[in-house]
Amino acid sequence: MQHTASSSTPLRRRTVLGTGALSLLLAGCGFKLRGAQEFSFTSIYFNGGESSLVLGELRRTMQSNAQLQVITDAKQLNSAQVVLDVLQDQREKTVVGVTSSGQVREFQLRLRFKFKLRNQAGRELIAESEILQQRDISFNETAVLSKEAEEAQLYRNMQSDIVQQVQRRLAAVRSV
Repeated sequence: MQHTASSSTPLRRRTVLGTGALSLLLAGCGFKLRGAQEFSFTSIYFNGGESSLVLGELRRTMQSNAQLQVITDAKQLNSAQVVLDVLQDQREKTVVGVTSSGQVREFQLRLRFKFKLRNQAGRELIAESEILQQRDISFNETAVLSKEAEEAQLYRNMQSDIVQQVQRRLAAVRSV
């Protein structure tokens, strides 16, 4: 059977109509791609946690926002509208599975980040909050190097998740 232009036209029409209907459906439900976060404040200072990897990534991410000034010099702390106090940034690794001979078979990785947000007057805008991410990882002593790389990747993924959650919480603050 030979296809002609006229036999493929209804199929093409249905595809175009289906795509258009799907677009209208997504637009009608309020679906919108996530863009840059909008904050009710224009400047922020990060207090504490100088060795915090989560804070480092959060600072870099927020510096890319053109509407927000990230103050890094402690001498200019008074010019920041809000201050994010880092209370804890902790990585944990615990054994959750062993073999009958006592060899480790599974670990649980945790990344715990505690913070609070306040304005210059000292009023808490976000009370002390903790975000906890955890992942399980199997362990095999014959593949130690690859498991170390997998562990590092899991920590990086948890760190990025925490940064996104902190940004969403900061964007939810409405009054400074």
